[in-house]
Amino acid sequence: MTEATPAPAYRKIALIGLGLIAGSMAWACRRDGMATEIRGYARSEKSREMTRRLGFCDVVCDSAEEAVQDADLIVLATPVGVMGAVAASIAPHLKPGAVVIDVGSVKRTVIEEVQPHIPEGVHFIPCHPMAGTEHSGPDAGFASLFDNRWCLIVPVDHTPDAEVARLEQFWSRLGAMTERMDPEHHDLVCAVVSHIPHLIAYTMVGVADDLSRVSDQEVIKFSAAGFRDFTRIAASDPTMWRDVFLTNKEATLEILGRFTEELFALQRAIRTGDGEQLHAYFTRTRAIRRSILEAGQDTNEPDFGRTR
Repeated sequence: MTEATPAPAYRKIALIGLGLIAGSMAWACRRDGMATEIRGYARSEKSREMTRRLGFCDVVCDSAEEAVQDADLIVLATPVGVMGAVAASIAPHLKPGAVVIDVGSVKRTVIEEVQPHIPEGVHFIPCHPMAGTEHSGPDAGFASLFDNRWCLIVPVDHTPDAEVARLEQFWSRLGAMTERMDPEHHDLVCAVVSHIPHLIAYTMVGVADDLSRVSDQEVIKFSAAGFRDFTRIAASDPTMWRDVFLTNKEATLEILGRFTEELFALQRAIRTGDGEQLHAYFTRTRAIRRSILEAGQDTNEPDFGRTR
């Protein structure tokens, strides 16, 4: 006799914003048999029409207010810069007991802008699934995006532990591992592992674009793995990343300052021919890469397992 499928943590889900993360959440819910109804809304009519064709939402609504009606879980999957305005518009339409989450990569500012609009009896639990690709839009999502990836959960004050635990169960069924974190620490961690690497990628691609001694054709033709991976990261959604840097200024500037100090030290080592320092530095950073592989957060296959 086969085991019965566990009851869904949330029966009705509303997705506000229909891009990579929201689409992947919907497909993962379908894969696991969760939710009796998934409703969605995107500001772009083109995105709404594409979502209707793709079919990962049961109902695609023409307003956020309509989408959240009677929803048990509301997912704010918009750029972080507009989440406060979205929360204000849907607040009167949220039912008591509903849970509102966001999936942005900045937390302190989002909490400051969203939390004041959350009605009494509705729970706001910020989240950040640490998964993604450089692609965006409704057609970018896929069911396995969160498998073996971390979702950071950042509860605000006075959130019942039972509600946080229920949300952790939800993410677990989507394939993710979860960890709780406070907002300030979250923003600092993400500045290190995500925000500054993206900024460096944007900068390096911009340098190549500005370097008159290297033609555009050479940059494309001779792109080895390092520069090619910079371009992949730099192809990420520009609106999302603009908002990330504007809303996570303190942590970004702190880590950027430390990065600059490290860069100056490497410049000195290269200028003075200090091969011992360079070798020791690269040995230490190589060990970090090995730790990431041991943690199952990447693959050591040739070309990182990419097929294209």
